[in-house]
Amino acid sequence: MSRIKSVMVAVLGVIALTISSSAFAQVQVDSKLPAYSPSQGVSGQIKSIGSDTMNNLMTLWAEKFVSMYPNVPVEIEGKGSSTAPPALIKGAANFGPMSRAMKSAEVDAFEKRFGYKPTMFRTGIDMLAVYVHKDNPIAKKGLSLAQVDAIFSKTRKGGFSKDIKTWGDLGLTGEWASKPISLYGRNSASGTYGYFKKNALYKGDFKDSVKEQPGSSAVVQGVAKDKFGMGYSGIGYKTADVAVVPLSKTAKGKPVSATPANAGKYPLSRFLQFYINYRPGKKLEPLRAEFLKLVYSRAGQEVVVKDGYLPVSAKLAARELGQVGLKLE
Repeated sequence: MSRIKSVMVAVLGVIALTISSSAFAQVQVDSKLPAYSPSQGVSGQIKSIGSDTMNNLMTLWAEKFVSMYPNVPVEIEGKGSSTAPPALIKGAANFGPMSRAMKSAEVDAFEKRFGYKPTMFRTGIDMLAVYVHKDNPIAKKGLSLAQVDAIFSKTRKGGFSKDIKTWGDLGLTGEWASKPISLYGRNSASGTYGYFKKNALYKGDFKDSVKEQPGSSAVVQGVAKDKFGMGYSGIGYKTADVAVVPLSKTAKGKPVSATPANAGKYPLSRFLQFYINYRPGKKLEPLRAEFLKLVYSRAGQEVVVKDGYLPVSAKLAARELGQVGLKLE
């Protein structure tokens, strides 16, 4: 935290201290991504409002950015993805990080105000993990998405035959058999909440017993302290005190671990993105242009890996920058 303060980054909200797994530490960024070189004429203030999941990423990018442009103050607020669209519409932020895509109503509200749609940039890949206590044997067995739905949802749209309330319902024996599954999750302002509801609960409704937490780190911390707990959060928040449950799309499918090697197979993979207010055809001012160039540089994508996520390819980076007339160079 002292380092962040020293580079003038005012962080509004809880910043999780991420402990990335050794597997992610071995991930390499695309060698075709360019190195970043500071430019001239960069001034103004970076204001980021949105996703809690991306709070660490935005902070790390900001720290690196301000080390090169020490006169640029940065404010980062991470209270949930749903806070990003209104902040962009009101002009309260120039970056709106989100762990989900904007809903059509959010895009419509933005377009009604400005006459064009917001521009989205895919900046990294997250795996939304189901966490249990490190001593829980279910981490070795795995779960199907239908089972996850029956655990967290009261509607069971995934089609599982019965409600799952105890660890015994999942086949665990001994002291686990009769213990209720203690559930942890995010609040409705979170993009993680919305993504999990759509993809793991089949757009169903959460059980009333889910203990809603203010941030991604709080979910993992809750499970770490609760031997019989289960929660969902981004893979970048994994610590040594929890285990990640392998997941399968179907009951007959083989459970897949949330590791870099399984990025295309893991059923709860998603892009991490941010939005900006950009009028098509106009030249982007140096402040946001240089921040984008940093994000899609080797150094910027190394930050993605450092925070426990997967980097984007040079091909995708070039495509994203091209939306605002920038080149990957």
